[in-house]
Amino acid sequence: MTDRTQASFIPSDCIHLEGIRAYGYTGFFVEEQKLGQWYELELKLWLDVSKPAQTDCLDDTYDYSADIQVIMNLIRTAKFRLIERLAAAIADIILTSGKVEQVYVRLTKVNPPIPNFTGTVSIEITRTVR
Repeated sequence: MTDRTQASFIPSDCIHLEGIRAYGYTGFFVEEQKLGQWYELELKLWLDVSKPAQTDCLDDTYDYSADIQVIMNLIRTAKFRLIERLAAAIADIILTSGKVEQVYVRLTKVNPPIPNFTGTVSIEITRTVR
């Protein structure tokens, strides 16, 4: 068995948040910044839920509802040139809660206004509290 320190241990408990959608203007191309596009967001949040599983108390877990609103507002208002920057900003919001140890972000541009392109563009990042 491996000796794991508290700093390196990532809980196996995970909250999945899927289907988050917002319209935003992040993009390298002028068309993306002017016309915008829909974004879809999937999040996986690793945290220890053993205490809230016992107490049934919201204060003992991560209350994601407020951060979802902050993230949706960020997507709507940010003017980043790169989707990588937007994904990293989303991860930072989650990790600053102090309750999430690791976050996975999958951010997808749905039908970005890129000439002759009808697909999607996604970025996946994983960040851990340091």
